[in-house]
Amino acid sequence: MESLWRSATFQAPNLEDYSGIEFWSNPERSGWLARQGDYIKTWRRRWFVLKQGKLLWFKDSNVNRLSAPRGVIPVSNCLTVKGAEDVLNKPFAFEVSTSQDTMYFIADSEKDKEDWINSIGRSIVQHSRSVTDSEVIDYDLKR
Repeated sequence: MESLWRSATFQAPNLEDYSGIEFWSNPERSGWLARQGDYIKTWRRRWFVLKQGKLLWFKDSNVNRLSAPRGVIPVSNCLTVKGAEDVLNKPFAFEVSTSQDTMYFIADSEKDKEDWINSIGRSIVQHSRSVTDSEVIDYDLKR
């Protein structure tokens, strides 16, 4: 949750928010999205990378091992990802919601929007499955 707060208040994420993730290499998905600021409601294009249960964004697409993300959303905190054209009255818009916040994004095309929604949705399911599996293992060990 702290990483969401840092992104909302324009603070750079801590290294531990993305430690151990080689975001510069073979992401599950990457590409340009517009992201609405939380306080200043302007739309800014950012390069997004989805990898290992984290959605990271950068100022430009030249991402390498020395790059530092401008923000990180742990997918494990996400409850839903869905289209948001009706909410924003903008084409290719979608939202990612946590229990405490909703962030809005705009893709460049309908296909990009659907691909992002599907990729983030798969990542949410994969992470929730691993949490469930580990809880079952912990429960079994306690018996």
